[in-house]
Amino acid sequence: MAPTAGGTVEQAGDSASLEALARIGLIAYGVVHLLIGWLALQIAWGAAASKSADSSGALRTLAEQPFGKILLGLVAVGLVALALWQASETIWRYRHRAGVTRLRKQVTSGAKAVMYAALGVSAAAVVLGSRASSAQAQQQATSGVLAWPAGQGIVVVTGLIIIGVGVAGVIKGLKESFREEIDTSSLSPGARNGVARLGQVGYVAKGVALGVVGGLLSYAALTFHQQKAQGLDAALQTILVQPFGRVLVTAVALGFVAFGLFAMLQSRYRRM
Repeated sequence: MAPTAGGTVEQAGDSASLEALARIGLIAYGVVHLLIGWLALQIAWGAAASKSADSSGALRTLAEQPFGKILLGLVAVGLVALALWQASETIWRYRHRAGVTRLRKQVTSGAKAVMYAALGVSAAAVVLGSRASSAQAQQQATSGVLAWPAGQGIVVVTGLIIIGVGVAGVIKGLKESFREEIDTSSLSPGARNGVARLGQVGYVAKGVALGVVGGLLSYAALTFHQQKAQGLDAALQTILVQPFGRVLVTAVALGFVAFGLFAMLQSRYRRM
């Protein structure tokens, strides 16, 4: 019997080649977070005045290394493959789930697909010579949206969504619900606990940082203070000027490093 169109697409979504590329994408995703953590440490200790500790800063830092643009091209391909895999998850994996559970998992996978695709496009843009930072792009986009009818409300809602994603990350880290996504049964108990600690610290730290980003975005909309409509770099700078700010930014930076290492381990142990 000839395969149906739906079966063909599902088979493509489960193909070994796409899985292999998605696992490479997880390594690339981890590398980006390691670089963000390193740049954040430089911000904490006063050595990164010209570098932005966001994804665009991390990608540009990678591009500046020997053979950096070749590596960044591979990162872009891996991230796009990761986006395609998540898109296939959104369409096919949860068909047999019911109700709210199915919708929640589809929305989560769809959001991840968009995020990975955007990061892959950013990597490709850096390879092609774009120098605009994500903070500048976000500020320009926010300024444009604020000029729309009901634009203020749209930006506030966007900020609240980002805060919600951050809170969800913190909860995921504290509850260790990410364990269901990985299979570490082949590891020793000590190694399994080590992987879990990396994921826990990484999700909590990244969630806190996203919460600050969302808060700044909402504040920018409510006050029309467009200079506040920036991303992770501005969030870290905001944390830095608080009491014990250097310690807090250092903790967030180490959390991003932990998340990066966890993402790279997922390339081996992620259930696909």
